[in-house]
Amino acid sequence: MINKSPPVIGLFITCLIDITRPSIGFSIARLLERQGCVPFVPKQSCCGQPAHNNGNPKEAISVAKATITSFETASAVVVPSASCAGMIKHHYPALFANEPEDWQQKAQQLAAKTHEFTEYYANLTENTPLEAEYNGRIGYHESCSARREMKITSATKLLRKVKGSEVVDLPGNEECCGFGGLFSVKFDEISNAMVATKTRKIQAANVDMVTGVDLGCLMNIAGKLRKEGVTTPVYHIAEILAGDLAAPSI
Repeated sequence: MINKSPPVIGLFITCLIDITRPSIGFSIARLLERQGCVPFVPKQSCCGQPAHNNGNPKEAISVAKATITSFETASAVVVPSASCAGMIKHHYPALFANEPEDWQQKAQQLAAKTHEFTEYYANLTENTPLEAEYNGRIGYHESCSARREMKITSATKLLRKVKGSEVVDLPGNEECCGFGGLFSVKFDEISNAMVATKTRKIQAANVDMVTGVDLGCLMNIAGKLRKEGVTTPVYHIAEILAGDLAAPSI
């Protein structure tokens, strides 16, 4: 009988999670360990997306090289953000197109083994019931990166496996929440109007909780709800799946 070594999974813990809500990273590590994986978090920094989006490829490449080097030994890389996963998976190969051939290959190799968290976890648990429970209506916010770039379909499938829950596709899910990284800083008035539209629809949906796969969007929505005096809790999907709902919401 051949004993297979457990897969070693590199966790790319995004800047927002690392700085504002590291508990999400711990939730994901526990979920992967339950499925027999060995998660590890190497030294890492930003994926380079802010520099890339600001038209600074030189800086983006510099940051991306550090990311590529950190995850060379991982059999797979899991990212709890469609936005950052999209940067690595879809933009790194193009970003390195004019770099030396060895770096082009490294960028392509990392892109090939990078997965957004829900897509990877859904494959791991396809025929496995989840331990998570939540008695209430969960509103799923589909971020722009999840919908348009990564084309994620597994998040709601996972939520529907949460015992006792009713999953609600929020009205206007195809519309941006107004975060958009630096967009919310550069165009704050437009951003505020967009998230106000989003929170009105969330309240009209009468959900008990809001979730999604991108922390930036969730922070934007949660912040606006709180300013409006609405106490609906907001959690990253990994926290729900891991049953980590005792901590205060986002």
